[in-house]
Amino acid sequence: MLENFSNFRILSFDCYGTLIDWEKGIIDAMVPFFLSRNVRITDETILELFAKFESESGNYIEYKEVLKRVFKNICESLSIRCDDKEQSLLLESFEHWEPFPDTVEALNLLKKHFKLAIISNVDDDLFEMTRQKLGVNFDYIITAQQVKSYKPSPDVFKYAFKKFCISKDQVLHIAQSLYHDIKPAKDFGLSTVWVNRRMGRKGNGATPFADASPDLEVPDLITLAQLIENTAM
Repeated sequence: MLENFSNFRILSFDCYGTLIDWEKGIIDAMVPFFLSRNVRITDETILELFAKFESESGNYIEYKEVLKRVFKNICESLSIRCDDKEQSLLLESFEHWEPFPDTVEALNLLKKHFKLAIISNVDDDLFEMTRQKLGVNFDYIITAQQVKSYKPSPDVFKYAFKKFCISKDQVLHIAQSLYHDIKPAKDFGLSTVWVNRRMGRKGNGATPFADASPDLEVPDLITLAQLIENTAM
């Protein structure tokens, strides 16, 4: 378990699922569509299908196109027809995806002690829709669009460290997804914190399962921020 945070200079964060409640955003966008087609489907099934098809995106394409493809594939898996406009439903909902209630407060507490970085599977312009909602200025913003690759590829972390210009033991990676973040970050040699936003709920939600061993597990970001605040820095 992590007990001393004084060696870290940069905290890097996944964004969607960790800072932004993307599961709520996905559900809020898709459930009304399914109801309009008289399709009854549980929230968890929607998230499981999202996780399945998002992780199967194949060769790099912009995340805007990933969201369209995921929506189309979910519909096809449920034998629902959707036209080109409807395939943009998830993309059009993106700007309405909001932070978790603790995100802004926690980031501002952490900003007092560290430089902050975003490492996100997203396009630059999509992150701009989110940036001001997070309430802090990030020192580094790394997107999949810049790298032309998505986590869990190590290329994303390699690219980030070209920007950071510090050693791996000075960076703590913080994320909700074991699959996209915790396992590849650990494999890359980073210390990690798993923000288990789904603690107490069954299933893996909008991300696939991965067998990973984070250095610390917390139920939310404010718990981590308060732990660091209470630790002599």
